[in-house]
Amino acid sequence: MITKKLGRTGLDVSPICLGCMTYGIPERGPHPWTLGEAESRPFIRKALDLGINFFDTANYYSDGTSEEIVGRALTDFARRDDIVLATKVYYPLTEAPNAGGLSRKAIFSAIDASLRRLGTDYVDLYQIHRWDYDTPIEVTLEALHDVVKAGKARCIGASSMYAWQFAKALFTADRHGWTRFATMQNHLNLLHREEEREMLPLCADQGIGVLPWSPLARGRLTRDWDASSGRQETDTVGQGLYDATMEADRRVIEAVATVAGTRGISRAQVALAWVAQAPGVTAPIVGASKPQHLDDAVAALSVNLTAEEIATLEAAYVPHAIVGFR
Repeated sequence: MITKKLGRTGLDVSPICLGCMTYGIPERGPHPWTLGEAESRPFIRKALDLGINFFDTANYYSDGTSEEIVGRALTDFARRDDIVLATKVYYPLTEAPNAGGLSRKAIFSAIDASLRRLGTDYVDLYQIHRWDYDTPIEVTLEALHDVVKAGKARCIGASSMYAWQFAKALFTADRHGWTRFATMQNHLNLLHREEEREMLPLCADQGIGVLPWSPLARGRLTRDWDASSGRQETDTVGQGLYDATMEADRRVIEAVATVAGTRGISRAQVALAWVAQAPGVTAPIVGASKPQHLDDAVAALSVNLTAEEIATLEAAYVPHAIVGFR
């Protein structure tokens, strides 16, 4: 698999990142649709066999068990230096004071706990999961800089926030000589394109690697409008992201089906190819709970959508309320 540079980090990553929120003990945390360890390991192994070297998880996923499962699998299946491993910090795992957020105390505690669960001395990419409105960004950035200088993270990244917040963080880091964010993990797919207005141009200007999450809109772009899944029925986060715009999104989903039918390929390949071809995108973050999900993800890299196909896919889109920032 041909790799891409991750922003200005110099890291070589596969143009698909395996999102590991799918892997975790179902009884732990807020995601009852996750796969346990025995079910998860074949997907991690298959991803490696397909040439994927980029893996993304978070301390919050399945109460930390995602990190444990991913860490053990990667230790068994790969050399540490051959993979790029990312995790996140922000959401609390307990209700105790200082258990979440982006204070210095929270970050220092969280990175050490994540490294223990992952079974590694460092992560390649340490990301803030969301913006912390209760902690000055100067406090957060200095703490993250110290995490990097301690060798516990190679570089740092951010996730969904307003473009002005990201610009402020980059400016603040530069002003103080601290490690700046190298990546942005944001919400981008054919059903939610609001990042095209400000965030994507900002990232292009600043050399930031873009890692879109939910590139298939929690699977909604891969099936008929009236179809559903066990995950969709229990995924309250996904319902909050998309249910308010169902009627507007129907036509986009139908356009995906039209392009896929004409090409004779899956809808997943079409929808993912659109994200992968978006300006500035480094690697969409793809979840996989069935073997064909990984096959479709890799196949999508060879789908070069024409200008006419892109116009068909984008024509029905209407402005959406920004969601996914909290």
